[in-house]
Amino acid sequence: MPTLVWLGFLAFILAMVALDLGVFHRRAHVTTLREALGWTSVWVTLALTFNVVVYFLYEKGMAAPGAHALSGRDAALQFFTGYLLEYSLSVDNIFVIALIIAFFRVPPMVQHRLLFWGVLGAVVFRGIMIGIGAILIARFDWIMYVFGVLLLISAVKMLVAREDNIHPDNNLLVRLTRRLYPVASEYDGSRFFTRVAGVHAMTPLFLALMLIESSDVMFAIDSIPAIFAVTQDPFLVFTSNIFAILGLRSLYFALAGLMGKFRYLKVSLVFLLAYIGVKMLLVHHFKIPNEVSLGIIVGILSVGVLASLWASRYDAGAHSSDRPSSPEALSAEELPDRSPENVDR
Repeated sequence: MPTLVWLGFLAFILAMVALDLGVFHRRAHVTTLREALGWTSVWVTLALTFNVVVYFLYEKGMAAPGAHALSGRDAALQFFTGYLLEYSLSVDNIFVIALIIAFFRVPPMVQHRLLFWGVLGAVVFRGIMIGIGAILIARFDWIMYVFGVLLLISAVKMLVAREDNIHPDNNLLVRLTRRLYPVASEYDGSRFFTRVAGVHAMTPLFLALMLIESSDVMFAIDSIPAIFAVTQDPFLVFTSNIFAILGLRSLYFALAGLMGKFRYLKVSLVFLLAYIGVKMLLVHHFKIPNEVSLGIIVGILSVGVLASLWASRYDAGAHSSDRPSSPEALSAEELPDRSPENVDR
């Protein structure tokens, strides 16, 4: 891909990030569900629009020599499949982010700022890791088998892992930071550093940021090999990853309070990682068409979402049927005590 196209994409992303923080979210405020859904729609729309740009770039023959066989249709299909895959795997990251925010009791007013810088750091780390992955794949064909085994191990770990067993305060990075640098016990607005008794100290907000960044690096070990199973074109890998990461912040605010309703979505992600792992192990023996992979990915995710919604609806119906239909159905022992001394004044 010509350098000009790479620079154009990076300039566009930087412009969108600057608008996000400097204009639309310049003032700290609590992100509402409506706002989160709106921004989620914006980022998804931008990704789909960019997919059209990808089609014309590759159709016009502007691809790099290593990807000269890709037509516009193939490139657009690979971008969309990779974007959907990365966006789906980001859902599991939301579980951990929610846990970190709850553990550090991050005030709602500064959560957007925390996730903004967390996502910005993730963009940098993903870019570095994608570059390393592309170099390894270009030099060593057998690395695909390593990635495939890694994804299968990740699927097993995701299946048996429990979010309530994660203890942020026991994290090695957090413990090391506390030893090396003073940490304030209270927040100082949206600042990452403050002064306590004349001494420079980091706030709990910076500790939360460090933990979010380190957790994203761990998730990238799963997601980046997965995207290389879809496409080995560095430009498509990078751009699909970046669009998925940039939409993660708004997706968190849209879904964080609803994750309990999608109980089977994590199981879908397990099957998704397992499928991608098997696909990578078979890459030199049996090539699965991208159209088939896209259909399988959509099918796995759809089953998880529909099963979760059905289970939530069933639970809601079961709970409602357990409730008495009217106050008269309560026995005398179950009636609330409404004596004067127990009535709120």
